[in-house]
Amino acid sequence: MAKPPAATDKGFGQSSNSDKKSQAKSNSSAGGNFGFTPNAEVWNGRLAMLGFVAVVLTELITHQGILTFWGLR
Repeated sequence: MAKPPAATDKGFGQSSNSDKKSQAKSNSSAGGNFGFTPNAEVWNGRLAMLGFVAVVLTELITHQGILTFWGLR
């Protein structure tokens, strides 16, 4: 049965030192850090923001929509 979050729980991806030690043990036996890990989700968000900025800059520089710029419209 899972423990309820402590009063100092900071939410998703903000585990305490004791949680990190137990996760390190479980991750090493589970085959590594693959899948929906907090670190993967952080990088996913960062790359999504970078892609959004690239689309906005392309539209500002070329004065065309991104689909027109790619020749899809």
